Amino acid sequence: MSDANADEIDARYYETDAERIVEFVADGRTAVVAQNREGYAMLAVRSSPDGDELERYYGFDMALDHAAELLRASPRDLPVPDEASDMGLSATRD
Repeated sequence: MSDANADEIDARYYETDAERIVEFVADGRTAVVAQNREGYAMLAVRSSPDGDELERYYGFDMALDHAAELLRASPRDLPVPDEASDMGLSATRD
């Protein structure tokens, strides 16, 4: 497990038996980006770790954009734990 925070947004990376998860929390709102444990599937965006899938993305950047929207924040403000930097097919951030 790994934690990061920036500009009042907390991020926690952890793995379950089935998924790699980055959970972002800001101002009482939660956004989750999840990928299968093997790391080759599309990323799911949810409003909670066990919540319904809202959308799927190939690229990590697009998933982060959606997560930021759920948090009412800028994608650039999301702190990404190092262990999560390789999620998705496009893990490059400007």
